[in-house]
Amino acid sequence: MGEISIKINIADRVYPLKVNMEEEEIIRRAAKLINDRIKEYQENYAVRDKQDLLAMSVLHFATSSLKAEKKVTVDDTDVAEKVYQLDHLLTEFFSK
Repeated sequence: MGEISIKINIADRVYPLKVNMEEEEIIRRAAKLINDRIKEYQENYAVRDKQDLLAMSVLHFATSSLKAEKKVTVDDTDVAEKVYQLDHLLTEFFSK
């Protein structure tokens, strides 16, 4: 699919982007998440500077991303261990 031009509003600033059509929805959803997080910080903390709010939002999403990455690694290791154990049990069963 081809590229399309869209405008994304983040923290009251408009960013014109060229994106693949398949990515448009996810980019719009990401922008909404960022704006929602900024709004939440604005309402709950005495921070009004947009750059500070953006920095706090970036920290939140980067931390979430790293936690998810770590969880996937741990889950993959757990699954690999269980497959190894199952393989070992099957090998023992069929070698009798």
